[in-house]
Amino acid sequence: MGFSKLCIVLFTLQTLVAMALTQPIDQKTAIFREYIGAENNTVKFADVPINPHVEFHYILAFAIDYTTSSSPSPTDGKFNAFWDTYNLTPSKVSLVKNQHSNVKVALSLGGDSVGKQYCNFSPSSVDSWVSNAVSTLTNIIQEYQFDGIDIDYEHFHADPETFAECIGKLITTLKHNGVISFASIAPFEDDEVQRHYLALWKSYGHIIDYVNFQFYAYDKGTTVSQFMNYFQTQSSNYKGGKILVSITTEGSGGLSPENGFFTACNRLKMEGKLHGIFIWSADDSKASGFRYERQSQALLAVPHLQYSV
Repeated sequence: MGFSKLCIVLFTLQTLVAMALTQPIDQKTAIFREYIGAENNTVKFADVPINPHVEFHYILAFAIDYTTSSSPSPTDGKFNAFWDTYNLTPSKVSLVKNQHSNVKVALSLGGDSVGKQYCNFSPSSVDSWVSNAVSTLTNIIQEYQFDGIDIDYEHFHADPETFAECIGKLITTLKHNGVISFASIAPFEDDEVQRHYLALWKSYGHIIDYVNFQFYAYDKGTTVSQFMNYFQTQSSNYKGGKILVSITTEGSGGLSPENGFFTACNRLKMEGKLHGIFIWSADDSKASGFRYERQSQALLAVPHLQYSV
């Protein structure tokens, strides 16, 4: 290659890099999500750093179809707010969305526990549960101006097919009515959990926008190599889905940042497989100043460039 041709190639590369750094990031490939409000430790939307170059989703945890009494019991799809409603109010949702055009807010349903017991998915029938859920959730979503819902049931008093029909019809109806614009599910590696979510995915995967797979539910001490294998397995299970990778800032399990989480993310990014990152949760991250939230968003905001010269 002659000197003049080499100069042209170098100039072209330099121009491409400059253009990439000044162009808006494709929002669809840079999604960061954060659960918030489950532990009632006064964390606020304004506490969490927001990078303007990613699509940022707060996910309030949780709305649960249980009574709010001292001994909660199932309500067959009639949902109540169990998140920190004192600090995470409708006016605060409106404020953070007005201040940040890249922010959306979702509502997570279910969770691991309610009070001192497991939160069980306990419908009386598909029709009754869906009817009650659509009615109560529509009221909550419209009051708070939520943009989407997240499904995070982890215990079940119903078979996988009933779960699939209830959740699938709920998402379908809310989307059809224009109440929500997106929906996600939050499974993890557990036989019972996977049976239910894979049944849902088989019948209704086409209406589910994100899979918030709880990779932090794997064993503590997970290695980068193991994580990459886990990601491949779940990508096969939820074929065609946008699988988001995850960490927990409570340190309970999975591949930690100290052991190479961001190394794994970079590998997936290089392969064009990093659809987004989510963190459980803002409540736990508050004490350490949201270090990993900043790092995750910075990684997502940088485009991965491939050149053919």
